[in-house]
Amino acid sequence: MQVVTLEDGERWWGGAVADGTVMPFRAGHRRDLGWSAGKPDDPAHGPNQSAPLLLSSTGRYLWSDHPFAFTFGDGTLEISGRGITLDRAGASLGDAFRAASRRFFPPSGRAPARELFTGPQYNTWIEMPYEPTQKTVLGYARRILDDGLPPGVLMIDDCWSPGYGTWRFDPARFPDPRGMIDQLHDQGFSVMLWLAPFVSPDSATFRELARRGLLVGDPAIVQWWNGWSAVLDATNPEAVAWLHGELDALIAEHGVDGFKFDAGDLHFYPADGPSQSEAWARAGERYPFNEYRACWKMGGRPLAQRLHDKPSAWTGDGLASLIPELIAQGLIGHPFSCPDMIGGGELGAVGFDDPEFFVRYAQVAALSPMMQFSTLPDRVLDERHRAAVRTALDIRRDLLPTILELVDRAAVTGEPIIRPMAYHDAEEAPGQFFLGPDVLVAPVLEPGATERTVAIPAGTWRADDGATVTGPATITVPVTLDRIPLFLSAR
Repeated sequence: MQVVTLEDGERWWGGAVADGTVMPFRAGHRRDLGWSAGKPDDPAHGPNQSAPLLLSSTGRYLWSDHPFAFTFGDGTLEISGRGITLDRAGASLGDAFRAASRRFFPPSGRAPARELFTGPQYNTWIEMPYEPTQKTVLGYARRILDDGLPPGVLMIDDCWSPGYGTWRFDPARFPDPRGMIDQLHDQGFSVMLWLAPFVSPDSATFRELARRGLLVGDPAIVQWWNGWSAVLDATNPEAVAWLHGELDALIAEHGVDGFKFDAGDLHFYPADGPSQSEAWARAGERYPFNEYRACWKMGGRPLAQRLHDKPSAWTGDGLASLIPELIAQGLIGHPFSCPDMIGGGELGAVGFDDPEFFVRYAQVAALSPMMQFSTLPDRVLDERHRAAVRTALDIRRDLLPTILELVDRAAVTGEPIIRPMAYHDAEEAPGQFFLGPDVLVAPVLEPGATERTVAIPAGTWRADDGATVTGPATITVPVTLDRIPLFLSAR
C-alpha cells in the first residue's frame, strides 16, 4: 500500500463516473476499480465508465495501467495496486488533466460521427422495450417529426435480432429492414442498432463460436439483466474479426449507420473484466456512429459515452447526478459525453406525472455535448411543457457552433467539454458547469424554482437575458419554465 500526504486545500477527482456526486472526494471515500469491488448488485461496483486515474486541484495526478483501490483519509490518500505513477504538472486541475492525458491516454485526433452532436438522438428503449418492430420504429420516427422535433440519430434497442450474438434482423419483426432504413434516411434520420457481447446459449451462433474458441472460458455462462449467456472474447482478434464481419454486413446489406455497444461493465466478465471491457470498447472504435454506457479506460478515443440508466427522480441518482457524472466522464478522458435518456432511462421508472421534471432534464441535456430522447414528449407532456422542450432545442441550436468547435478541439487536445468550476480555477458551485472555457451553464435542478443562485467566475460575462455581470460574484437570477441560465464570457 502507498500512502500519499494531501497538500493544503488539495482536492481530487477521477476513478469511477459513478462517484461523480461525491467528487471532489472527502475523507472516508473509498473505491476499488477492479473486479474485487463486489458482486454485480453491490453499489460499490458502480456502473458506467471508469479509469485508473486520479487528478488533483494542485496539479498532481495518479495513474496505473491496472485497476487499483484507493481510500481518502484525514489528510491522506491510500492506494493499493501495482504500477502506480504519481507525478505533478503545474498547479491546477487543468494542468494535471492535460499532463496525464498526453502521457497515458493521448487524444486520437478523431471524434464520433458529427450527427451524434448536431441533432438529438432518439432511442426506442422506453417506448417499446424488448418489442421493436419495423412498424413501431417507423411510427416512432413519424411521431418525432409530427411533434415538430428535428430528425437525428435513431437507435433501435434490444430485441431487433432473433437472439443475442446472432446479429441479423429478425424477419418476423423486420420483414424489410433495408426498406425501413431507406425510409428513415429519407426522413433525415441515421440508424444505429443495439448489441452486447453476449451470445445466447445453445444457439447456432453459440455452437459455431464455441467450436472456434471465440468465447470467454470453456465457454463460461454468465448472468446479466436478460438472463444467462456466453460472452464473446473481445481480447481474441479472431473473435473481433468475426464481430466486425457481422456488423459490416448489416451496414452493407441494410444501410445501418452504426451501433450501440452495451454491457461493457466489468462484472459481466467471468475473468479479467478490465481487459475484456477495454477490448469490447476497442472493437467498436471502427464505427464512427457508436455509443457506450460502460467502459474501462479508453480515454482519448473517439467514443460516445452515455451515462447509465437513471430513475425519474429529482435527487439522488436522478437529475441531480447528471452534471457531476458528466464532469467525471470528461475528467477520466471521455469528452464526448451524453446524459441518460431524457426523463430517465431506467425501465419501469418512467411514469410521468411531473412534466416539469422532464423539461428540466431536457435542459441539462440540451447544453451537453449530446442529448438523447427515448420517451417522446408527445406522450407525457402538455403543449406548454412541450413548448419548453422545443425552446431548449432552440437554445442548443444557437450554441451548436460552439459545441461543435469544442468537439473538434477535444478530438485534438483530449480536454473535457463539460468542466467543473475548478478546471478554470474558479470556486466550486454545485449544479453548474463550464461548457468549454467560455460558457457557464447553471440549469434549474429543483422543482417549482422561480430563481436560481449562480456563482460567477472572475471576468465579465453576458447573461442569456442580455445582462452583463462582473465576477467573481454570486447572483440570483429569475427563472421561468423555459429558461436555462447561461453566461458567455465577454473577453
